[in-house]
Amino acid sequence: MKQEIEHPNGSDILTELQRGKLMIVNARKRNGLILYKDFHAEFAGPGSAVGGSFDMACQRVLPVGNFSLLEPESDEDRQKAYLIRRQWIRFTKQVTDEPQPIQRAQKILTQFEAFFDSQTVAMMPDEAFARLVGVLPQTVHMVRRTGGDSDGSRR
Repeated sequence: MKQEIEHPNGSDILTELQRGKLMIVNARKRNGLILYKDFHAEFAGPGSAVGGSFDMACQRVLPVGNFSLLEPESDEDRQKAYLIRRQWIRFTKQVTDEPQPIQRAQKILTQFEAFFDSQTVAMMPDEAFARLVGVLPQTVHMVRRTGGDSDGSRR
């Protein structure tokens, strides 16, 4: 059994990431970690590797959901976690492939609400979603307020 890592707050997680410690987002919980980089953010969902040399330049983190990290026990655990992280990056890329900023914002909000719940998503800052899909925070705010339609109606 992998040992769960206790983190009382996001600053402890950030310190571990900046030191290069490799951890895995618990695959048995609905949780994830938004990793703020210089000009974008990445989402590491359940089963994803975080830390190591990939996230040493991380500036901030935002734990999402029932957050829990585990220590990898083997090279196989690490390899699987890296592959899962890659899948989450591909997921985000699919959203960012949408050419229209409003549609990108709507799509990432919809995907997160499907995975988590609307209450969890409502507590997350506009900036987190904006950095994930390359839009302005104001765009995310507008989509949340209007549901993505310029006339204010929901689809």
